[in-house]
Amino acid sequence: MRPGRALRLAGAVILAAVVAWGSGFAWFVHAVRRLPDAPPPHTDGIVALTGGSGRVELALRLLAAGHAKYLLVSGIGGGTDLATLGRLADVDTAPLASRITLGRYAASTRGNGVETAAWAEQHGIGSMIVVTAAFHMPRALAELRQALPDVAFYPLPVGLDNGQAGVEKGVSLRLEAEEYSKYLLTASGLSAWFPHREPASAAAVPASAGG
Repeated sequence: MRPGRALRLAGAVILAAVVAWGSGFAWFVHAVRRLPDAPPPHTDGIVALTGGSGRVELALRLLAAGHAKYLLVSGIGGGTDLATLGRLADVDTAPLASRITLGRYAASTRGNGVETAAWAEQHGIGSMIVVTAAFHMPRALAELRQALPDVAFYPLPVGLDNGQAGVEKGVSLRLEAEEYSKYLLTASGLSAWFPHREPASAAAVPASAGG
């Protein structure tokens, strides 16, 4: 193949890739900024993926209001206890403690999926409300659906639970672009080839906060 033709072909491939990425990113931005369908009045469980403000607080309030039987707080820091989380959410966690699990295994979204799958099997979860940031929701759902293909998931993004669609405070277009690229790796299965952030010796099956 002549050098000029090879360059034109390479340019066409690059242009097609840029157009495809841009089109997908436009879909992603629209998806994370619109209001999701309301979850059902009651589900088997709720999972809150830690890593941002408001997630655990919203999940605890949902549990206290009777929207699910069980709650998993996935990826919580090792020194954080349930009473502290309850005070932040203004929720009395004492009567709920036996239904709440503090998961300390996950250090990544992929770890969230592994930890949630172990918890769901332990508690017979068939339907689940997922609480995380709106920009993180597509990747979180991709990981969870790969780990739990038979479970029904109902996304409830923090910041959009008040009936207001739009851009979350502190979320830039650059952050959304980075998250979209991570989502592509997860959806394509390529993220499985990256090193795990969780230590091999850690237990994926979390213990109940009340046990």
